[in-house]
Amino acid sequence: MHTYIGRQQATTPEDFAELALGTPVELWLGVEGESDEERAARLDAARDILADDPGLPDGLIRMVAQVIADNPDLFDVIPLVRPARRRMIRKGVAA
Repeated sequence: MHTYIGRQQATTPEDFAELALGTPVELWLGVEGESDEERAARLDAARDILADDPGLPDGLIRMVAQVIADNPDLFDVIPLVRPARRRMIRKGVAA
């Protein structure tokens, strides 16, 4: 089964996010190891997009709120039990 948004096929969560945003996720979040020059260019492009579509942040907030409302278990926190600390024993002497 294939999933299409418009004419574009979405196969990964990143595809869905990009199609929902209309831009690559990396534009907003950056990529690991980007240079200062790359970061500045990315932020300039993001500013241009926001200038062309000032309603974009509101739409994104609504989309995220809907995802959270539809999936309340996303933020379920389960406390993890910390394992007991092991005592080291050196040649018959407890440390």
